[in-house]
Amino acid sequence: MAQIACLHTAESNVAVFEAARTRLGWPEGSLSHHVRPDLLAEAESARALTEAVADLTRRALWDLGETAPSVLLTCSTLGPALPADAPNLFRADSALADLSVKDGGRVVVICAAPSTLQATGDLFRAAAARTCAEIDLWWVDGAWDMFKAGLLDHYETTIAAAADRARKDGATTVALAQASMSGAADRVQEKPAPLTSPIAGLMAASRVVLRP
Repeated sequence: MAQIACLHTAESNVAVFEAARTRLGWPEGSLSHHVRPDLLAEAESARALTEAVADLTRRALWDLGETAPSVLLTCSTLGPALPADAPNLFRADSALADLSVKDGGRVVVICAAPSTLQATGDLFRAAAARTCAEIDLWWVDGAWDMFKAGLLDHYETTIAAAADRARKDGATTVALAQASMSGAADRVQEKPAPLTSPIAGLMAASRVVLRP
């Protein structure tokens, strides 16, 4: 049985998280994947995470938690729907935020989807308040249209270019806020490589299943 159930809003993120699982050295079958594009589509149509969409998201997470010991929400737009009092439910973007700010400094957070800007900004600023890091939120205009059109090569190249600019602009840490961006990390020329949410999220979710 899969130890971590992943709730995605894009089918392409299944491969993204399986690649992260491989990098972590976990065996096949460690993850199960559940894709709900309708949840993101409704949020984007409303231009906000409405209470109705948040409720549907929570129901989906709770259902997954009935059979999996740990559940990971991979969509940053839906992240605020996660209940605060559920010890086996995790947000990939929240894990990324905590990792990004731990050393302080200037953290450039790169976003593509307009629907996640508010939630991502709030999340990273709250994390930064605990470490005195400075958050600089960058939106890459046009990138999300590339992703939705299936132009993943152009999408990742565009995100990587933004990450390189952030490093040259003096960023201490660069974070790729959305799971769909993780492939761009391998295209970034400036070092160190940006942080991504699939690795951070899986590591956070594994704390429950690896707990003695």
